[in-house]
Amino acid sequence: MTLKIYNTATRKVETFRPLSGSGEVKIYTCGPTVYNYQHIGNYAAYIYWDLLIRTLRADGYNVRRVLNLTDVGHLVSDGDDGEDKLEKGAAREGKSVYEIADYYIDDFLKNFRALNLAEPEVIARATDYIEADMKAVDLMSGHGFTYETQDGVYYDTAKFPGYADFAKLDLGGLKAGARVECSDEKINPSDFAVWKFIKPGEKHAMRWDYLGRPGYPGWHLECSTIIHEELGEPIDIHAGGIDHIPVHHTNEIAETYAAYGTELAKYWIHANFITIDGEKISKSLGNVYLFNDLAAKGFSPMDYKMWVLSGHYQGTRNFTFESLGAAQARRLNWRNRIAYLYQKEISDGDAYTSILDAVNNNLNSAEAFSLIDNSILSLDDWRKVDELFGLNLIKDTPDITEEVWRLIREREQAREAKNYKQADNLRDKLAEKNIKVNDTADGPIWEYLS
Repeated sequence: MTLKIYNTATRKVETFRPLSGSGEVKIYTCGPTVYNYQHIGNYAAYIYWDLLIRTLRADGYNVRRVLNLTDVGHLVSDGDDGEDKLEKGAAREGKSVYEIADYYIDDFLKNFRALNLAEPEVIARATDYIEADMKAVDLMSGHGFTYETQDGVYYDTAKFPGYADFAKLDLGGLKAGARVECSDEKINPSDFAVWKFIKPGEKHAMRWDYLGRPGYPGWHLECSTIIHEELGEPIDIHAGGIDHIPVHHTNEIAETYAAYGTELAKYWIHANFITIDGEKISKSLGNVYLFNDLAAKGFSPMDYKMWVLSGHYQGTRNFTFESLGAAQARRLNWRNRIAYLYQKEISDGDAYTSILDAVNNNLNSAEAFSLIDNSILSLDDWRKVDELFGLNLIKDTPDITEEVWRLIREREQAREAKNYKQADNLRDKLAEKNIKVNDTADGPIWEYLS
C-alpha cells in the first residue's frame, strides 16, 4: 500500500516517500500546552494523527514518533508579549507552575490513552530541553540570524530568504503587530523571540540563566530543539493544527535553517478545527466540553473517536450531540456485526484491502467507514479494521460467557414450551447483562444493547 497525503508545503496531494531507505519514518506531532484541561476539540488532531501512524504501520513502515508537551514559554498569544500560560494557570489555581504542568500532563495522557491512541516513542517535555535550546540559540547567533534587544534574543527574518514561503505570507504588507506583538526594538514586524529575558521585578517562576540574565526559551524553539535532539533533521512528517501554519511552524522552519542549515520536514500536514453547534469553541459561549461532560450524557471516548474519524482531517467539522449519538449507534452496529460473527462465522474476503486503500487516500476515513457499512467483513477483517482505527471494537465486544449462553438456551426452551412469562423473565435477565436476543428463522441471535 502507498499513502497519499496533502502536503501543506507544496499545497498538493503527494505520494508519500520516506526519506530513509530502511523503512523508518520519523514523525513529530505538536502537543498541548499543559496549563488547563484539554477540551474535546483539542483531541481531534491527535485522533487524526493516530490514524496516520496506524496507516503507516499497516503499510509496513517502522514509525518513530515524538510528541511534545509545552510546559514553559508559551505566552497567551502567538506573539512575544503577555503572560506565560503556565504562570496564568498557577495563579488561577494557587499552585506552582510545576504542579500545574504535572497535573494537566497526567489528565492529557489519561484521555490520550482512553482514546486508545498509539503511544508515541518519545513524549518530550519542553523543560527537559533547556540546555539544548541555549545551544540552538548560540548556533543561530553564530550564523548571524539573531540580534539582542532589552527583552530578548530575536530572529531576524530578513536573513532567511524563504521565511514567507511556507505560509505564503505577505511580509511587505505586514504591519507591526498585525501578526505578532511588536517590540519597539524589532527590526522587522515578523521577527520573533527565540529567547526571552525576564525583566527586573517580573514574576516568572520558570527561569534559566543565559547570556548573563535570567530568561526562558521562546515558544517556537522547543519544537525545533526537540526534533533535533530526538529525531534529527530532516524528518519525514510534521503534523499540527492549521493555526500553527502562519507563526509556529513558519518559525520552526526558520530556526532549523539558521541553526542547522537544513530543512525541517519533507511533509507537513495540518488538521482543521471543529466547531460546536456551528460556533467556535469558547468558554464565553459555554460550549467547552470535556470528556467528563460527554460521559455525563452517556458517551464514551470511543464514541467521540468514532465521530471524529467519520469526517476528514482537512474538513470543517461541526460537533453536535445528535451527530455524536449517530456515531455511537454506528459503533454499536459494528460491534453487533462482530457479535454475529461469533455465532455465524463468515469466510475471509478482501473487504479490508479496499478499506485500507481508502485510508491511504489522504487519510479518507469517511470513505473507509462507508465501505465498512456496506461490505461483508469476516472476523479477521474486523480485527484488522480495529487495529487500523483503534476503536476497541473487539475489546468492547467479547464473546458471551457460558452463563449467558445458558440463559439464551433456557429462554429458547421456554418459548418452545410456550412459557412466555418465563421467557420474558429470562429476557430481562439477559438485558441486565447488556444482551438482547433476536428470534430469527435460524434460531436466536444475540447482540449487545450498548
